[in-house]
Amino acid sequence: MTTTYAALLRGINVGGNKKLPMAELRALLEGLGHEDVRTYLQSGQAVFTSDHGDEDSHAAEIARAVEERFGFTVDVVVRDHAYLKAVADNCPFPAAELEARQLHVTYYSQPVAEDRFAELDRSAFLPEEFRLGDRALYLYVPDGLGRSKLAVELARPRLNKGLIATTRNWNTVVKLVELTGS
Repeated sequence: MTTTYAALLRGINVGGNKKLPMAELRALLEGLGHEDVRTYLQSGQAVFTSDHGDEDSHAAEIARAVEERFGFTVDVVVRDHAYLKAVADNCPFPAAELEARQLHVTYYSQPVAEDRFAELDRSAFLPEEFRLGDRALYLYVPDGLGRSKLAVELARPRLNKGLIATTRNWNTVVKLVELTGS
């Protein structure tokens, strides 16, 4: 059975680091045997179809191929259309009422328990807040991610130990659902 996936590459083409042209990323994915390869923006989103493997095996394969071809390591999370749609559909915040810059999703490589954030005084960051979903964290930041103190705290290594975590704004979340569904 053929499945449509989105590959989310963390930290490429940001601030001149880990440069990976999207045309070369598309070629790399096609070289791995994936079909219908498309990219979205320059910040590391690719959509492809595959009739073999699963999310984790695709993520590992893509990370290995990027390192071999481009000489740097990159964290990769791969998710299928059904998962991406469920994340968008289950958003605990009123997405339709918010600007896309106010709402973000961090996709995790594995499930994350609430107790990972137990030492975080959530009330200290209000009105910013977050909620956990299935291998995802929904982040509401009224003034945008660039001004968010909560986003900085959530990115700390101690909170993400043992995980791959990569964050996308709501526009990208919605677009990935659309691209993987078509």
